[in-house]
Amino acid sequence: MGVTSNRVEDFSSHRINTEPVMPGMEIHTVCLSPKKTTLQKLKQRLSEIFFPDDPLYRFKNQTWRKKLLLGLQFLFPIFQWAPEYRLELLRSDIISGLTIASLAIPQGISYAKLANLPPIVGLYSSFVPPLIYAILGSSSHLGVGPVSIASLIMGSMLSETVSPRDEPILYLKLAFTATFFAGLFQASLGLLRLGFVIDFLSKATLVGFMSGAAVIVSLQQLKGLLGISHFTSKMQFIPVMSSVFKHRDEWSWQTIVMGFSFLVFMLTTRHISMKRAKLFWVSAAAPLTSVILSTLLVFCLRLKTHKISFIGHLPKGLNPPSANMLYFSGPDLELAIKTGIVTGILSLTEGISVGRTFAALKNYHVDGNKEMMAIGLMNMAGSCSSCFVTTGSFSRSAVNYNAGAQTAVSNIVMATAVLVTLLFLMPLFYYTPNVILGAIIISAVIGLIDYQAAYCLWKVDKLDFLACLCSFFGVLFISVPLGLGIAVGVSVFKILLHVTRPNSLIMGNIKGTQIYHSLSRYKEASRVPSFLILAIESPIYFANSTYLQERILRWIREEDEWIKANDGSPLKCIILDMTAVTAIDTSGIDLLCELRKMLEKRSLKLVLANPVGSVMEKLHQSKMLDSFGLNGIYLAVGEAVADISALWKSQPDFPEDCNETRQCRETKR
Repeated sequence: MGVTSNRVEDFSSHRINTEPVMPGMEIHTVCLSPKKTTLQKLKQRLSEIFFPDDPLYRFKNQTWRKKLLLGLQFLFPIFQWAPEYRLELLRSDIISGLTIASLAIPQGISYAKLANLPPIVGLYSSFVPPLIYAILGSSSHLGVGPVSIASLIMGSMLSETVSPRDEPILYLKLAFTATFFAGLFQASLGLLRLGFVIDFLSKATLVGFMSGAAVIVSLQQLKGLLGISHFTSKMQFIPVMSSVFKHRDEWSWQTIVMGFSFLVFMLTTRHISMKRAKLFWVSAAAPLTSVILSTLLVFCLRLKTHKISFIGHLPKGLNPPSANMLYFSGPDLELAIKTGIVTGILSLTEGISVGRTFAALKNYHVDGNKEMMAIGLMNMAGSCSSCFVTTGSFSRSAVNYNAGAQTAVSNIVMATAVLVTLLFLMPLFYYTPNVILGAIIISAVIGLIDYQAAYCLWKVDKLDFLACLCSFFGVLFISVPLGLGIAVGVSVFKILLHVTRPNSLIMGNIKGTQIYHSLSRYKEASRVPSFLILAIESPIYFANSTYLQERILRWIREEDEWIKANDGSPLKCIILDMTAVTAIDTSGIDLLCELRKMLEKRSLKLVLANPVGSVMEKLHQSKMLDSFGLNGIYLAVGEAVADISALWKSQPDFPEDCNETRQCRETKR
């Protein structure tokens, strides 16, 4: 029976040369990738890394006027939806904007307190950033403003070095400077298209981190809920709980009754809104309602409730400029930069994930790089207008979505409502009790404790669950920044584990087909006599080449033991299925070379099946293909088995080196 050689050919056309080996079976020629210069390869690789979405495809074959318009729309997404904006949409945007304003005002004050900043800074941060985001942002539903986790981290990191009580001006300068560097870092990621940096925070580590931070934030609010005056500034579980019970003599029953009453009220409204989506406004209005009612109670009973502390005077007026307060030199600059980068990463991760969540519900696209630039620029502008770190808030965005927001005009309406508050309504917050701010924070962050996601991680991936636990307990018992570091470390460790210890498996043939799959996964799959078919499911790099060599030799040893135990046909050929090997480096090429030589000494043949284009190219350039001979590389496992089996049948007394047999046969032909 005539069998064609499986030659490796340069890619000169899109046709695949085939010749039959047996009825119904053809052996395909393995082709190299089209020849490209080094510059072309570099250009293609950089394009795939930094421009996977090809953002400039709309500019192709357009007039210069059209390109100018597309450029404006690309830089300022408001030019995409503003020309098509209709009055019918305005009603929905006004309703949703006023609704999220009722949530943003009390939350802004509360989160400023959480960051150890003056309450008025929280309102400033709910005015300027939403206006900038409405121009630069690509999400129609993202509600912008301060968020709990970023506020907590800023407060904890800065207060470790600078006391907000003893040095309030320096603390405020560092907060604004940290906000500036957070924005600079975020905008740089977007401009340089380095968004993959934030992907090192996996979902598992974020679930644990957010849950741990939510617990710490909630426990910190016991200071206000219990009426304690002297409280620890530390953010660990043990010091916080020790401080709670150490100062039992400062507990105020009036504060406790008011705080827990309004906390139960807000949690109840949250439960109602979760059960019935149409009643979203119930939980949205609950914080502002609590502020109004508690303020009236303290004002009416101020002579009898002297133990309940309240906010006091808040200045009226627009955001004062703060560019002159940015701290660019001095011993604490490193602290401001570090705080800015940490809060920038977290707020960016939260903002983009929230924006994409609601975009998916309405079937539109949110550009991650545009979001990075929008969030970064609004934080840079905010740092110059007395604002601290802001991003897209999940609670505000959910309310915005449920209220029927159609465009980013809802953020403009919210900012307008905050502006009216800043100009005319600030005296009304004089008697707002601090305890209500703590209750608002607890009701907002309690939703971050996602036990269902943690249970899902446990069921699906135990390693992910371990990463979740590490970040959770790291935040809870060590510190928030170090907890974040642990979360990133666990994520990187998981990546290194997958890279250095890739999966490999033994494959068998499903009877009656040319399909080869895992023996342990498919009961229908069976071993092919005299063949050991192995699949490697990762790139082959310097980091895993030694491991793969040891693992492949172990597979061969175990296969020999199985053959002896089951009186099977002696092993003659090892086929490596390279389908999932997306890349290879020089260490990987050396691995294949050494492995081939080791197997030849044991009279075993090494064959490669379906190497991808980049792998084939490197094997060709390294002259490795010459050592594999004419029947060493095939396009598919089935073709390799069929061709080599036909070779053995046509040459019953085949020499030890199958290459010699093939070459002799080709010479005779």
